[in-house]
Amino acid sequence: MFTGIVEELGEIVAKEDLTDAARFTVRGPLVTSDASHGDSIAVNGVCLTVVDVLDGDSFTADVMAETLNRSSLGALEVGSRVNLERAAALNSRLGGHLVQGHVDATGEIVSRSPSENWEVVRISLPASISRYVVEKGSITVDGVSLTVSALGSDENGEYFEISLIPTTLELTVLGKAAPGTPVNLEVDVIAKYVERLQTAGR
Repeated sequence: MFTGIVEELGEIVAKEDLTDAARFTVRGPLVTSDASHGDSIAVNGVCLTVVDVLDGDSFTADVMAETLNRSSLGALEVGSRVNLERAAALNSRLGGHLVQGHVDATGEIVSRSPSENWEVVRISLPASISRYVVEKGSITVDGVSLTVSALGSDENGEYFEISLIPTTLELTVLGKAAPGTPVNLEVDVIAKYVERLQTAGR
C-alpha cells in the first residue's frame, strides 16, 4: 500500500528484455537506502518487487508482460525518469490517499495550461474507469495522489483535469510530461468496493 506522495525522481539505468517480461534497474538512492529483496516500491504508480539492491543506490525489478502491456512501463527506456515511492509504514502520516499500486488503465496527456502559480493538465479518461472518477475526488496519476479539478468530454472522448502546484511540477515526472505522453491511472479503491457491494447479489 502507498500514499501517492512521491519520494524522489529516479532513473531507469538498465532494461533487459526477457521472453515474456523485462528486468529494470532503477536508480533511486533514497528509496533504495533501506530496501531489501522482496520489498515493494512503486515506479510511476506500479507496485514492483525488489529483486536485488545494487551499490546502495539502485534496485532491480522484474515486470511481467501483463504489466508492460497494461501500464506505461512498457514505454520506459534507459534514461527515463520515474516517480518512486516506498510502501507506506502504518505509523506514518497518510499525506495522499490509499494507493494500491495496481494500474486500472492508462490515459494520455491531452494539454497543459500554465498559469502564474500552477498548471492545469488535461488527461484523457478511459470509459472503463470513468464512473469511478468524480470532481474533487482522488486519483493517482503515475503514482502521484491528485485531486480531480474538473471533468468533461469533447469530440475525442471524456477527460479529467488536475491542477499541479510548483512542487509537483518540480519533483515528479508530471512536470515535463508533454501532450501525448501515456500515464498510469489508478482510481480510488473505495469507489470500486462501493460499486461491488451495491451490485452483489443482483
